[in-house]
Amino acid sequence: MEHAVREEQGNLIVSFQGDVDLEHSPKAREVLLGCVAKGQDVFVDLSEVSYIDSSGVASLVEAFQASKQKGTRFVLVAVNAAALRVLELARLDKVFTIHETLVEGIRGGT
Repeated sequence: MEHAVREEQGNLIVSFQGDVDLEHSPKAREVLLGCVAKGQDVFVDLSEVSYIDSSGVASLVEAFQASKQKGTRFVLVAVNAAALRVLELARLDKVFTIHETLVEGIRGGT
């Protein structure tokens, strides 16, 4: 798994590439919680995630909960079909705010 973090329009954009699985989810968790801790809205680009398992999903959920406590937005954007299927099976597509593109996510509000 690789990741990148950048700032755009006052928001933090986190992009993951590759597998977000048991081996890599601790790093994903660290990156996500670090971004949330900064108190900015966080947008997570999952377009290049080839596989995500329950540990990767748990990292997303934990960061989402932390952002709620901070009063910031935590939005998933450009979620590819494989990752979206996992989120749908866990019914988390109803919990997370998900937008097709980053632009839509930033424009989308809460």
